Amino acid sequence: MQLRPATSAGALVLSVFLLFSFAHAHNITHLLAKHPEFSTFNLYLSLTHLAADINDRTTITVCAVDNSAMSALLAKHLSIYSIKNILSLHVLLDYFGAKKLHQITNGTALAATMFQATGSAPGSSGFVNITDLKGGKVGFTPEDNDGSFAAHFVKSVEELPYNISVIHISAVLPSPAAEAPTPGPAEVNLTGIMSAHGCKVFAETLLANPDASKTYDDAVDGGMTVFCPGDDAFKAFLPKYKNLSAPGKAALLEYHAVPVYQSMSMLKSNNGLMNTLATNGAEKYDFTVQNDGQAVTLKNKLVTAKITGTLIDEQPLAIYTINKVLTPKELYKGEAPTPAPAPAPEKSAADAPKSSDEATSPDADSPADSPDDDPADQTADDNGGVALGRVGFGGLILSVCIGFSLL
Repeated sequence: MQLRPATSAGALVLSVFLLFSFAHAHNITHLLAKHPEFSTFNLYLSLTHLAADINDRTTITVCAVDNSAMSALLAKHLSIYSIKNILSLHVLLDYFGAKKLHQITNGTALAATMFQATGSAPGSSGFVNITDLKGGKVGFTPEDNDGSFAAHFVKSVEELPYNISVIHISAVLPSPAAEAPTPGPAEVNLTGIMSAHGCKVFAETLLANPDASKTYDDAVDGGMTVFCPGDDAFKAFLPKYKNLSAPGKAALLEYHAVPVYQSMSMLKSNNGLMNTLATNGAEKYDFTVQNDGQAVTLKNKLVTAKITGTLIDEQPLAIYTINKVLTPKELYKGEAPTPAPAPAPEKSAADAPKSSDEATSPDADSPADSPDDDPADQTADDNGGVALGRVGFGGLILSVCIGFSLL
């Protein structure tokens, strides 16, 4: 009975800590998802990685433009890198809620932007002038502009005071410096990156398969995400891989990549089914992306793999390491189970009989090339659950008795 105050105090401290933590956290893509008129702006925050940068900062203002304004920007056919510079000009490194915008000291303020913080902005082109105009309007213009206000404050969209403010402005801020052509990253050596960072076995296997290698090469320019198993995991799987047919080998390798670029923040926010390079009209070859706390897992009916690291994450390519080989169920469909081993000779009475779990081979009911011994693992888990249930019931009775004795 005397432990209750301490327990209550501990719970109170924990609640306050969690409340404080959540109060200081924000997710820009989640905030904008509630407002479909900014869906294109929201998409490009993710594609350019700006969303993750915004989420890592506090005391920040995002000047969002609607889908119509984004259409005008995209009609210029700029590179993704120039679009990133332009959108980073719309992220102010200070907090400006609707009230503050109309109470600017001396009627004007100069705000640094994320474009300025990157070091890519020449001179003062990474600053935005904010001016409280007559008639209640607030104007926005880049510092290197001609002084005219091409965009105006429309409304407040979301405000978490002094943490993040999302406001709607009427147009994209014009900036020749931000729109200037920006060179993309040099061509990357896909298998070289994997080989140098713990995925050498998978990389060499991919290189040795011309069909899968060509599929990867054709997909990378348009955007691709690769999930490469670590050396230990793929080395252990090699005997089963060698027993696959030629089309099966190519399909398994292609199953480890998806034909779109997915940053880590995108994977965490876009849970659900995902097609792969192996997907075609006849076979699905998909898996489910799912969050497990801060971890991201890839799951199908045969295996659950966890992302363990990032090798590269630069538009249009992302490569992540995973702790297991992704084995598509399509490769094992309709296969005959391996025959059970012949019965062992009868043992003498001195030999104690073994439990049914020990007597059953874990591979007896598995397909010839099955990826993991999941049925056996499941049996072990079920038996463990039964045993724990019995102990738990006895422990409950004992706890009740002790509790009454202490009263």
